[in-house]
Amino acid sequence: MAEQEIESGWRLTHLGRLLGHAMRRFDARVLHLMAHNVEVPLALSNLAARSQVGAAHIHITRHVALEGSRLTELAQRAGMTKQAMGDLVDQCEAWGLVTRESDPLDARARLVRFTPAGLAWLRAFKDAVAQAEAEFRIEVGNEVATVVTIGLEAYAGSEA
Repeated sequence: MAEQEIESGWRLTHLGRLLGHAMRRFDARVLHLMAHNVEVPLALSNLAARSQVGAAHIHITRHVALEGSRLTELAQRAGMTKQAMGDLVDQCEAWGLVTRESDPLDARARLVRFTPAGLAWLRAFKDAVAQAEAEFRIEVGNEVATVVTIGLEAYAGSEA
């Protein structure tokens, strides 16, 4: 097929691209709200305000179980390599969000757990997500937001 026969507008408006833009916008809003949340430890809010905390760090917030998670579990849930997740956990540990502790069920394994500062970060994350979702509902309307939510839940299926 000749180059001139290929229409290219679809590359800018297909569903995957729109979902990616929407997710980046949503995550950016969540991080902005967290940067201005007085409950977030100052050092962490400063990191968020200076865009040092990004979407990758949200993987930690989304995927660490309250009782702790093994690194391999975190990597799998986030769709990342174990090495990339290890680097992310190292950074979050240096910031005081998480700690590594011995797994009581397997002495060879370590669990990644939230620190008290990490739990404050998690509460701020919950509040920021709720506010960003409410803002989305206001911007697109409650009916559209409900249809989008139902559609995304159906599309994600067991992946969610």
